[in-house]
Amino acid sequence: MYSFEPTEEQQMLIEAVGKYAINDLRSAAHEAEESRELQKKLVSKGWELGLLQASVPESYGGFGERSAVTGVLALEGMSFGDLAGTLAVLTPGLFATPILLVGSEEQKQTYLPKVIEGDWSPYTSAFIEYAFDFDPNALKTTATLMGDDYILNGEKAFVPFAKDAEKILVYANLDGSTQGFIVDKNTAGLRVSDEREKLMSLNALPLYRVKLDNVKVPSSNRLGGAAGHDFELILASMRVATAATAVGVANAAFEYARDYAKEREVFGVKVAQKQAIAFMLAEMRTEIEAIRLLTWEAAWKLDTGKEDAYIEAYLACTGAVDMAMMVTDRGVQILGGHGYIREHPVEMWMRNGRGFAMFTGLAIV
Repeated sequence: MYSFEPTEEQQMLIEAVGKYAINDLRSAAHEAEESRELQKKLVSKGWELGLLQASVPESYGGFGERSAVTGVLALEGMSFGDLAGTLAVLTPGLFATPILLVGSEEQKQTYLPKVIEGDWSPYTSAFIEYAFDFDPNALKTTATLMGDDYILNGEKAFVPFAKDAEKILVYANLDGSTQGFIVDKNTAGLRVSDEREKLMSLNALPLYRVKLDNVKVPSSNRLGGAAGHDFELILASMRVATAATAVGVANAAFEYARDYAKEREVFGVKVAQKQAIAFMLAEMRTEIEAIRLLTWEAAWKLDTGKEDAYIEAYLACTGAVDMAMMVTDRGVQILGGHGYIREHPVEMWMRNGRGFAMFTGLAIV
């Protein structure tokens, strides 16, 4: 059995992340979204919390051990402040965590200290593809073995900080299996779009298209070494992370709408006293709690190696996608006309909520 009570270390982390989420991320979110720019000092402050560093053993430059449960708690708490800022702070984890999970010993020794020991640096990964039938287990980007090298061809979408990335972990289809390849930013044939992606939300997060035209990667840069790796663990960790961020954003929308409804009067009656609004709020809270518990359970099963962990991760992510859209949409509804005004954050959270169906791959625990 597992406990819902956080450990002392987890509680300290939750409190530290919560303060950063409200005092720093939330207060800067509106301006960052409008200006399409996150302040570097904001990202650096989040990096200094040490979320990624605490999940990497001392032998690789960190000061802890990986825990999907701890990662979920941190992601949920930080996303409560702002999703774009959260994804920016944790972008180096997209590169480091898969190496920690399934990388070869040589890859761990070579790359993890570089990511962990210094200041925040734009290491990233390229996973998502721009296709309505995008399937993580049947990627259009291909890898072909030629001699001692792999040749990568394809196009990736929504790659965070790709323009300045030191290295990119590119996922490709190798003989029907999804595999990761470590690609240096100066590799011939690797092209990053000049313009950033233009999306409904996450405008503060710099996302780019990445094209691979006969990109040659040495076999030693295949994630896991010559034998490769099991992609299912990485995918499950991505899905649990997506669910956790969805819970954080949805909870932010719920609490904002709830507080507004309790304070706002219409014809002499508090909005929250209207039965239709009260029922809305109750259903929003119910769905948030249901997905939160499912997400925590999936993370616990990943940590303990349960056989059905990957199924639970899929269910948590799928449920979170629908839950986040419903909750954030109702948050806008409860504010009425004010919900449509950009001065209130609920409209931004609704735009975030619409995107969770395609955000898997932008975070990992």
